[in-house]
Amino acid sequence: MDIQEFVCNSIGNWRSQRSAHHLAFGHFEAVQSEIDITSLSIDAPEVIELCKANDVDPQTAVSPFRMAWEGQSDWEDSEAVKGNCVLIPIPDSDRPNCGKLLRERGYAEEMPAIGEYSFTDDGTFVLITSYDRAAAEEKIWFVNPNLRCRVSLIKTNTGTGVITASFSSEIRQTPKS
Repeated sequence: MDIQEFVCNSIGNWRSQRSAHHLAFGHFEAVQSEIDITSLSIDAPEVIELCKANDVDPQTAVSPFRMAWEGQSDWEDSEAVKGNCVLIPIPDSDRPNCGKLLRERGYAEEMPAIGEYSFTDDGTFVLITSYDRAAAEEKIWFVNPNLRCRVSLIKTNTGTGVITASFSSEIRQTPKS
């Protein structure tokens, strides 16, 4: 698997069931979400803007996409969580199946971020992103074309302690005929 195939396989509307263990709080959380992943053009204004903000030549980008989500947590009386983010893969010309992922909005902290991605031999997408106060490690793999799994760890910024661990199963919603 390469980044273009991974993004192409990810395009669509997904229903997600996430189980998160917040180790720092000793709390378990269940989150149900709708995730919509749409492709963007290389010359879309938001793609060019994010590339320029990170001193990246937009011509090196492949398969940019937008991810939008809306979900509900069972953690007390929490309100619906929603947002969206532009993501831009920048493949590494020297290392096949590796590169950077520009994010308009981070996963562990609400700030722009640049992660390092790679693929394992079995096609698992691995993304490691360092933030100011934390680090995130995400792994995503496809069980079949309409089912993917995601494991996420939020660690201390030194990477020595795990703060949150979560598992998500995501099912692509197919149009009814």
